[in-house]
Amino acid sequence: MKSKNQLFLSFIVIASFLLSACGQIQSLVSAGTVNMTIVYGSEKQAWMDPLVKQFNDAKNKTTDGKIIVVEATAMGSIESIRGIIDGSLQPTVWSPASSVYIPVANAEWKKNHTNDLVTGNPKDLVLSPVVIAMWRPMAQALGWPDKALGWADIAQLATSADGWKTYNHPEWGPFKFGHTHPAYSNSGIVSIIAETYAGLNKQRGLTAADLQSPELKKFMSAVESSVIHYGTSTGFFADRMFGNGPSYLSAAVLYENLIVAQETKRLSGQSSQIPVVAVYPKEGTFWSNHPYVVLNAPWVTVEQKDAAGIFETFLLDKPQQLKALELGFRPADPSIPLAAPLDAQHGADPTQPKTILEIPSSAVIDGIQNLWKQTKKPVDLIVVMDISGSMQGDKITTARSSLMQFIQKLDDRDQLQINTFSSEITTLTPLSELGGKRQQVLDSVSGIFEGGNTILYDATLQAYQELQQKGDPTHIRAVVVLTDGQDTASSASIDNVLAQINAAQGEGGNSIKLFTIAFGSDADKNVLQKLADPTGGKQYDSSPENIQKIYDDIATFF
Repeated sequence: MKSKNQLFLSFIVIASFLLSACGQIQSLVSAGTVNMTIVYGSEKQAWMDPLVKQFNDAKNKTTDGKIIVVEATAMGSIESIRGIIDGSLQPTVWSPASSVYIPVANAEWKKNHTNDLVTGNPKDLVLSPVVIAMWRPMAQALGWPDKALGWADIAQLATSADGWKTYNHPEWGPFKFGHTHPAYSNSGIVSIIAETYAGLNKQRGLTAADLQSPELKKFMSAVESSVIHYGTSTGFFADRMFGNGPSYLSAAVLYENLIVAQETKRLSGQSSQIPVVAVYPKEGTFWSNHPYVVLNAPWVTVEQKDAAGIFETFLLDKPQQLKALELGFRPADPSIPLAAPLDAQHGADPTQPKTILEIPSSAVIDGIQNLWKQTKKPVDLIVVMDISGSMQGDKITTARSSLMQFIQKLDDRDQLQINTFSSEITTLTPLSELGGKRQQVLDSVSGIFEGGNTILYDATLQAYQELQQKGDPTHIRAVVVLTDGQDTASSASIDNVLAQINAAQGEGGNSIKLFTIAFGSDADKNVLQKLADPTGGKQYDSSPENIQKIYDDIATFF
């Protein structure tokens, strides 16, 4: 049994421990934390993610002694600024792929606020010029590297009836080009601004009056005529080009760092593709300069601004800039010399670009986007919608409403057909221009109801064949299939459908794209993946909660 003295000593030890622990807790409470959020262009995710972890692990502190916790989210540049404008995103820092969209962001913000959202001159984090990625043998056929190439060469090749035959390579077929959608992607908006400058033979001083030029409209139409489809992500385009090879895409608008990354894979044996090179348009281009924008927004506190400045200093410090160089970016710090992998061996030319184009005003950028809508390649689209009995309830309700919103995103020049299927296939509207029938189509869709079996294979095969027969091969051609179950009653098999798809793959990137939507857990995702992948389309997993987002993503291809 313990003596009174022993019990007293034990009490003293325990009390001291508790007081010490309380002191540590109080110290942490006093120090506190500052959460700083950054939404950044996904092109630099491989660089940013490990640096965020490194910074957080180091427990960096504000000038007031509070620990900074950085929360970073990779997101498309235009998608993110739309979220900031409508208030659904409230980050401390916005770091888009380039400064090109900043004038538009400020103009949109000032519709509901008195001050600019972006003030001052934000510092650049890393640099990468916007280039035309082209397979080296194709670039050489055009005269590269001795001849400077640009948008004029793209326009000429795009409108040539003989395609690559003009350059003694008939086996390469037509020229196939791609850039992302200007309403969703930084490289897309940069592409059409650069096209505009090239069509007008200007490098700065672009005005709204310039956009009325008939020659410009003709030039932009020529360039866009070779586009196989658009898209929401520059990285996605790079994956398509480097994954599917020259038969799918001859060239695409990408960032230099993506070409360096691909060539690094090829040289290390991770890719079996032929070499790809960066073509720096002779008419001029833009930097993907990744500005670090501390937002001038009401939700950004003084503490967060302080934390943002400390994180910015960390990112611009030499060790972090050297890590960017390893990934194919050009450091924002001009004192760091450009070295491998930014070299000819990796498809890059560190002496380029020679000419940087001026960022136009918000009004001019809006005008260019409107001109693009008039000149872009139309789509011939057949939507195939499952209305079998299992679609009852919320499924059919949200499927109807989301399809109606999707239809509203299509342009008047686009051609649309809608087929529904259950035990039978019904054509709600035949393949024809949407402009004159839009309201009629919306009315028809609003009256869709469910019932019957699921003849998925028959419906998919019929739509594919109809588009081959009736679609315009000079347009983007696509089939969108939505189903919530497995095939239960088709005459055709999955092999019949795949045989039809595979027979058309000689068209490469110009072939019909098949987008499949697995609407709920009962759909056969494996089968839908098999249908979409060979075409260059995409398979989606969906539900009543996110179906609208899926349709929005598909709309970026057109």
